[in-house]
Amino acid sequence: MGTVTALFIGLGSIGTRHLKNLHTICQKQGLTLVAHALRSDPHRPLRPGVAELLAAQFTALEDPAALPRYDMAFITNPTSLHAAALELVRGRAGALFIEKPIFSAEETGRNLAELLPAGQKAYVAAPMRWCGAMLALKKHLPELHPYCARVICSSYLPDWRPGVDYRTVYSAHKAMGGGVTIDLIHEWDYLVELFGKPEALYNLRGQYSELEIDSDDVSLYIARYPHLLAEVHLDYFGRGYRRSIELFCPSGSAVADFGAGTLTLPDGTVEDCREDVNQRYIREMEYFLHYALAGEGDSLNTPATALDVLKLTLGEL
Repeated sequence: MGTVTALFIGLGSIGTRHLKNLHTICQKQGLTLVAHALRSDPHRPLRPGVAELLAAQFTALEDPAALPRYDMAFITNPTSLHAAALELVRGRAGALFIEKPIFSAEETGRNLAELLPAGQKAYVAAPMRWCGAMLALKKHLPELHPYCARVICSSYLPDWRPGVDYRTVYSAHKAMGGGVTIDLIHEWDYLVELFGKPEALYNLRGQYSELEIDSDDVSLYIARYPHLLAEVHLDYFGRGYRRSIELFCPSGSAVADFGAGTLTLPDGTVEDCREDVNQRYIREMEYFLHYALAGEGDSLNTPATALDVLKLTLGEL
């Protein structure tokens, strides 16, 4: 039985999910996980069941050079702190798992070479690439030959976190990295995976609803590819969750409905892709564990690609 060492920088909701999934997968593969956590607030309680999965917790490192080398490190703290975390673990982890977006909107000019040593294995989270409906769409894409793509992600921000005042969370505040343009980066991430970077891009965004926020609540895009036009609609004010991509093809439309968990093909066939939402994170973690321990070359979502996607969300090519 082998041992896997991992450092988690940030154990909020997404860091906790990744830790639990990594622990589950290691158990299934006969691996022993030794996980450490570097936490900014020693008084903030961990979520139930998390402390038992940690071999050690740190709240500060007086001497960063004393940090041991890990098989992998997870950068799952707030986006604005990612660069500092990458500097801390530089050269001290075999592979990096960086939560998306890779940086905040103000840091698109960061030089990755200053943060990542040459040859560093690194993967930036892209969970929608691993959901059932997306996997089904990618399987059929070579036969669809779309002329046009229409993407939407629309939901009501106050419903995102039941029992939490939406005005207090980062999504509501531009200074904290909130706003649909960055918050809903998944749509541009999967568009780039499906079709690459566009040749031209136009973006309009702003705050137009009655929501008590200072971040943008709607962001609209038109993009041109060599053989395809795409339109993207992102908002915080839609009453009723809508998340889908529709491809207009020679034989009809194909629709991947991520909310319903279905793929409808141009001939009317409907593939049922419903599954627990954690399944996409499980698949992603299985991939990352293999990449970290045995994979070679670039990951499926490199920091350079993730930085390009961040720029696209801001309307930049």
